[in-house]
Amino acid sequence: MSFSENIKKSLYWGHVLKMALFLIIIISLFSLIFQTGGALFSGDFDTVYNVHFANKQWVRFFLTKIVVSILYAMYVVNKRMK
Repeated sequence: MSFSENIKKSLYWGHVLKMALFLIIIISLFSLIFQTGGALFSGDFDTVYNVHFANKQWVRFFLTKIVVSILYAMYVVNKRMK
């Protein structure tokens, strides 16, 4: 089916939501590990907080991951729906 037909179905949006939530969690974990893995594993959570979440940096941290996850989930679910 085409994308315009799929977006009208509630089943499509349910699958998109499930996949997007999974991707947000995975992408966030990988991002934290790759950027501040040393501080994270040594228990230096102040460094992790200052790098990713202090001074409203959490908005940029999560907003990009949410947008990318939703767009990619929409693409993958559309390709898999028949």
